[in-house]
Amino acid sequence: MSEAEINGKPASLAAAAERSAEILTQARMPLFAGLGTDVAGARASILLAERLRGAYDHMYSSQIFADLDVVRQAGLMITTPSEARLRADVLLFVGKTPPDVWPAMIEWLAPYNNPPLDIASTPRKLLSIAPTRGAPKIDGLAIETLDAPDLHTTLAALRARLTGKSLRSTKNTLRKLDEFVEILKNAHFGVAVWCSESEGLDSLAIEMLHGLLLDLNKTTRFSGLPLGPPRAGANASGVLQTSGWMTGFPMRTSFGRGFPEHDSWQFDAERLVDSGEADAALWISAYDSSAPPWKRNIPLIALMASSITFHREPQVRIHVGRPGVDHDCVEFMREVGSLTGRRASHQSEKPSVARVLDEITKYLGEDS
Repeated sequence: MSEAEINGKPASLAAAAERSAEILTQARMPLFAGLGTDVAGARASILLAERLRGAYDHMYSSQIFADLDVVRQAGLMITTPSEARLRADVLLFVGKTPPDVWPAMIEWLAPYNNPPLDIASTPRKLLSIAPTRGAPKIDGLAIETLDAPDLHTTLAALRARLTGKSLRSTKNTLRKLDEFVEILKNAHFGVAVWCSESEGLDSLAIEMLHGLLLDLNKTTRFSGLPLGPPRAGANASGVLQTSGWMTGFPMRTSFGRGFPEHDSWQFDAERLVDSGEADAALWISAYDSSAPPWKRNIPLIALMASSITFHREPQVRIHVGRPGVDHDCVEFMREVGSLTGRRASHQSEKPSVARVLDEITKYLGEDS
């Protein structure tokens, strides 16, 4: 396989970088999208967007914003997976928790031993609020399920019962709600676990869940553990943190007016392309084979770790290495809830996203 391709023909990395620079400098609004890359690649992308007065967005921004919108509007109490694993005596799973969100989730969260200085010795209780078929399966452990065809209604009902308000419902439903309330109220340290990818778990439902956590914290300790996008979401949380410390804003930020400006609707990559505002795009997918969601034809540069099927062939394809596989990297690690360094498991000569973007930058004119 060649290092790169230009219009479907094999090319060197240098030639592809030069052609990429031409495409980006000729654009009025270059778009840096996908952003499935490590921290170094995210930094290089944002710096290039700033230099060319472009915009940038991540492929999993919608899932990130489901939680982030609640944080910005109402606040959110969260803990780390390690803290939940070690200390939580009640785990409350909310919504469907698909295996592809975090394949090792159950294995990681299941172990529980009372902390050394904790006098009380109680087994961990596992609860689930989800459609019956969507409840997580945990081998060897019993899990109580509260059937929730509509998460908004069920969370509201649970919060009402917790605060002593009356409800019109069947006796069986009220009994089940009250059973859950008793377990939640008696938790020494409870943790609610959810994934914004779950059907019906939008920002409104997450805000209602946050209200439930606030009510519980008046008498006990309860926190949240948002799992984020599936399979770590192409380092979406890592790119979010990188964007935050570089610009003060999350993804969906533009430098079009010479300074960072954030708008989660205006700078949505798909909207920018479909509206014609973005007239060239650089798509980055170094973790998987994700393709751009838009169908409109604009000049496209693709940095990819594996074969991707596009609606229309990119003008430039550049093959890059996978972070943590082909090269060392820093990325968000879900198990510890923080950025961490990873050694390459199969070191190779494939270039990193950061290296390719640095190569493209060399071919930019002085005025760019």
